[in-house]
Amino acid sequence: MAPPAPPRPELRVYLLVKDLQRQFAAYLGTPTRARGYPPFAGEHSLIVEVAPALAIERVTDLALRAVPAVEPGILYVERQFGVLEVHGGDLADVERAGQAILAGLDADPADQLRPRILFADVIEDVTDRQAVIINRNRGGSMVIPGDTLGVCEVTPALFATVAANEAERAAPGVTLVDVSMIGVAGRIYLAGQTAGVTAAQQAISGVLGAVEGRDQSGAAHAAP
Repeated sequence: MAPPAPPRPELRVYLLVKDLQRQFAAYLGTPTRARGYPPFAGEHSLIVEVAPALAIERVTDLALRAVPAVEPGILYVERQFGVLEVHGGDLADVERAGQAILAGLDADPADQLRPRILFADVIEDVTDRQAVIINRNRGGSMVIPGDTLGVCEVTPALFATVAANEAERAAPGVTLVDVSMIGVAGRIYLAGQTAGVTAAQQAISGVLGAVEGRDQSGAAHAAP
């Protein structure tokens, strides 16, 4: 008897991030996040996460074979999930790469998991000692004592990407201190004036609340 066919990969995240903002585009291109071609501000990005992790190699083949013009920035295979980020200056190219992925997986964008904010807070007038310890591994984009600090934790982790990009769009004067986007949960640190940080947090809540997908227990779910 022939061995059973492997199960269809699970589409966990399917994010089209339009018009990359300057700080966030720079984050996507840093060595800890990317091993491929760095994106630039104003380009458009597609970010996909699947399980099992190695299925991301098929996803990459589907995207790059269909649209050679898009550039892969991140290809990450972790223990459970695989992550691919591709980008380009032409939104239509990025969208066609996404359609090729969806067709190859026999999936729909609404098959992804709907994001859930685990925690969010705004802390005014950060003390010098807290700023120092937050900045201990930073080479730039630091929290300054006296800043207002905004933090947000979300799952799946990759939703920190679109959240950070929209936060910067809503409040371009805010410093994007850190964006953690791989793993179980994603985390965002923002710093600046209180009004800007508050506007950024509201943008995060808005963009994540509008995502259609499955709830994280598996049932189909649409945004309100």
